[in-house]
Amino acid sequence: MGDCNNASTESAMEEAEEELIAAAQHIVKALESKKYLTEDARKILANLGLQLTKMTSFAESREIEVESNEEHNEIELQLNRISDKIMVWEKDESMIWDCGPDEAFEYLKAVEESRRLTEVLENRSPDSGNDDSTLLRRAHDLLQTGMNRLEDEFRHLLVQNRQPFEPEHMSFRSSEEDSMIEAGSVISSGDDSVDDVAAAAVVHRDSMGRSSVDYVIELVNVDVIPDLKSIANLMFDSNYGRECSQVFVNVQKDALDDCLFILEVEKLSIEEVVKMEWKLLNSKIRSWIRAMKLFVRVYLASEKTLTERIFEDLDSVGSVCFAESSKAAVLQLLNFCEAVAVGPHQPEKLMRILDMYEVLAGVIPDIAGLYSGEAGTCVRTECKDILKRLGECAKATFLEFKNTVASSVSANPFPGGGVHPLTKYVMNYFKTLTDYTKTLDEVLRDEKDENTSQEEDEEEGPTGTQFRSFFDILETNLEVKSSLYKDEALRILFLMNNIHYMAEKVRGSELRIVLGDEWIRKRNWKFQQHAMNYERATWSSILFLLKDEGIQNPGSNSISKTLLKERLQGFYAAFEEVYKNQSGWSIPDGRLRDDLHISTSLKVIQAYRTFVGRHINHISEKHIKYSADDLEDLLLDLFEGSQKSLHGGHRK
Repeated sequence: MGDCNNASTESAMEEAEEELIAAAQHIVKALESKKYLTEDARKILANLGLQLTKMTSFAESREIEVESNEEHNEIELQLNRISDKIMVWEKDESMIWDCGPDEAFEYLKAVEESRRLTEVLENRSPDSGNDDSTLLRRAHDLLQTGMNRLEDEFRHLLVQNRQPFEPEHMSFRSSEEDSMIEAGSVISSGDDSVDDVAAAAVVHRDSMGRSSVDYVIELVNVDVIPDLKSIANLMFDSNYGRECSQVFVNVQKDALDDCLFILEVEKLSIEEVVKMEWKLLNSKIRSWIRAMKLFVRVYLASEKTLTERIFEDLDSVGSVCFAESSKAAVLQLLNFCEAVAVGPHQPEKLMRILDMYEVLAGVIPDIAGLYSGEAGTCVRTECKDILKRLGECAKATFLEFKNTVASSVSANPFPGGGVHPLTKYVMNYFKTLTDYTKTLDEVLRDEKDENTSQEEDEEEGPTGTQFRSFFDILETNLEVKSSLYKDEALRILFLMNNIHYMAEKVRGSELRIVLGDEWIRKRNWKFQQHAMNYERATWSSILFLLKDEGIQNPGSNSISKTLLKERLQGFYAAFEEVYKNQSGWSIPDGRLRDDLHISTSLKVIQAYRTFVGRHINHISEKHIKYSADDLEDLLLDLFEGSQKSLHGGHRK
């Protein structure tokens, strides 16, 4: 009975639908034949259209609801599948990337799907109901779990695949090969005699790295770079970029600290550096010089390359991460510079300060390239500021050394009248400084010599001006020191030795280029004048005894044997006194000593031969104490620095 009722109902509905379709077709045909409709007809048709729209919207709504329920179910199934893949690793303490590439790929794929589903759910209609909210929370939780795990994996890959940094295998010459002035400053320790080797030791520039080739090394195993890049891209796509960046920055900070430790760069406070003994500080500076070049041109360049490879798809992220991870290490190196710059301005530090200045100036273009973005502004600015402070320190050290030389005071004359330790120290010091002429021109640019015209200064540069001024001060100081000698001849000999030493040091070094040949010619003239003045001071009165004036008998032109005898005895006594004193005097330069021996012999021996030969008939042989050859041999003992005396005659 029920089946019959259902059949009749369906039949009735079909008949009704056919009638509705027929009526609609009739209306359409009627409308085709009508050009104008009455007001009533339009109202009826409008109501009909409204009714049809409502019926269509209702049907579409039912269809969307069905589709939405189907999509919801599909998303839920996907979340369940993704959850299985992600959550299984939460129960396993193993690192995913250690288990092989397939596991890593599947995990990344699962996390990527959770990210995509999260976006889908976030973009669904807010009216989709509580069921979608529940799914969205699940998707967020899964994504959070995945991000936390990827953060750990990212850190693990960076740490476990770090490559050893071995600077000893790189082609940089060790600064330990350089010779150094290790002795304390002659100026600060007084005028006591200093061993020639120590006094003349030259501070050579630390040229290591000057011919070095910058190159990039692999800081992390290249095989894991694509994995690190994939993790970074996914974390940034998932709005977890900050967490990814922070992991990278923290890990690489530790790596950079390890690098500085390997390069023997310690974290030292300014106070520790300022109080440090020079020998230790000198060693630290040498380590810094080598470390700065290696760190910037090799390690930082490699670090920048690594960062760019990992974050190359993420715009400026690489630059920011690089700057954040390396900034502290660079500032540690710069802080040491600052500590050296604020320390006492000791002359022995100048070369090392100039070394540091040159190294920092040399790597600043590299640093500008590495920190080219806004994130690197701090590092670039700090480098320039520290370079300026090093320049100011070098300038202050140079000028303080100049003042120290000017005010150097000796209580006693330098024994033997030789080359004073101050002269040796200053000249060897400046001989080394010529290697820094270009750098000194930069740091001394504002320091003009008061006695030099602007045209001369511009022609020779600040270094030439300052060197001339410094040597003028040294000469003035030597003049003051010479006044301590009671013997005028020894005073002159002292000046001759020191001026000659200065001239020879300039002639035989790059100082000649800085000061010019005219400066050398003037000093040559000076020491030659001193040599002439020495001969005059020592021998004029003695040679007067060998003149004929005053040896005649009173009222007659005949020679007085008595006066002749007295003259010879006076000459021998004076000669022996000169021998006794001046054999202990010193002319360290062999050529200068020989020249003075020859010049003295020409005057003294010739005068003696002439005098004795002219009066040989009036002189008893027993009164001739020395032959001309004896005297000539004795003159060769002068200026040897070992005092001798004559006992008895040496007549031949």
